[in-house]
Amino acid sequence: HVQLVESGGGSVQAGGSLRLSCVVSGYTDNTYCMGWFRQAPGKEREGVGAVYTGGGSSFYADSVKGRFTISQDNAKNTLYLQMNGLEPEDTATYYCAAGRPGYGCYAGLQTWGYRYWGQGTQVTVS
Repeated sequence: HVQLVESGGGSVQAGGSLRLSCVVSGYTDNTYCMGWFRQAPGKEREGVGAVYTGGGSSFYADSVKGRFTISQDNAKNTLYLQMNGLEPEDTATYYCAAGRPGYGCYAGLQTWGYRYWGQGTQVTVS
């Protein structure tokens, strides 16, 4: 079955950087949509950015454009989220998510478009 495991969270001062990783296993099809989401206490889960593993550009929420970058290493089945210029408002639990195999990012950054989720990793910016 499909598993997603995030790592790389931590505490950082405002203006700092972190890189999150998400290792994916269990897919029989190498093309699917992968996204990063976050959820702060008392708030709904929101999309940060996503990319179609079969090719194409990544896309981002307005709140992180120009600061966050998604990349992927297909050989390692790993998705990354490079976060620069972190702000206290970025404090949240970050989740990676993956969509149905063979489908693109038809849901954009809507949570309903993603079938599989990691356990989350905490990012705290002070």
